[in-house]
Amino acid sequence: MKHIHSSSNPKVKQWKKLLTKKERDKTGLFLVEGFHLVEEALKAGRLEEIIVQEDIELPSSFDYGATSITTVPADIIKLLAETDTPQGIFAVCHQEKSSRTEGTSYLLIDAVQDPGNLGTMIRTADAAGVDVVVIGNGSVDMYNSKVLRSAQGSHFHLPVIKGDISAWTSDLLDRGIPVYGTALENAEPFHQIQSPGSYALIVGNEGNGVSKELLSKTTANLFIPIHGKSESLNVAVAAGILLYYLRG
Repeated sequence: MKHIHSSSNPKVKQWKKLLTKKERDKTGLFLVEGFHLVEEALKAGRLEEIIVQEDIELPSSFDYGATSITTVPADIIKLLAETDTPQGIFAVCHQEKSSRTEGTSYLLIDAVQDPGNLGTMIRTADAAGVDVVVIGNGSVDMYNSKVLRSAQGSHFHLPVIKGDISAWTSDLLDRGIPVYGTALENAEPFHQIQSPGSYALIVGNEGNGVSKELLSKTTANLFIPIHGKSESLNVAVAAGILLYYLRG
């Protein structure tokens, strides 16, 4: 176990940089905060290093193996924390390198920009048994700290990968997997579609929805009827309803 006491230490500066997308893209690493996310990273074998406040005891249930552990004072924890009440533990993790595309269910995310929405959809896809989540261009970084907290460890449970949604749509259709878009116009009520067994669902940007180019390529486009006065549903809520329905 190592100890760092100064915030000017190069290692601390490197950890701090991982809070930026530029550094995450450059290194292929990201930082998670809190006991739950650290434990999930450990279980998934995606963890490179644990950072823990010097007066906090690590749980005996954690299987650390040969994982590097560094203790630091509270001021360094505050420097790294992006929560109001940090738990005093972080981990440096490896980004998803999987290129696995086989499966029967897919969530394709087109330019969703709110980190809470993206994280919630990753978590919901995990809960609904989706095989692969594809994050398209224009979406918030999947390793943004707010995305990670909202997903609650689901990044470590299934492939969450970056990709071109148009190319994925074409490939899935070629493989005989129906692809459903989501739209408010020129679409049919979701409950009129029989659960297909295998499927892909495209959800889109909070303001503009799924792009027209993608909607023109789908098997069908679906909408969720609104029974009250709201104009639309939150994209993460809509995704949850549709993923569970399509699953059957």
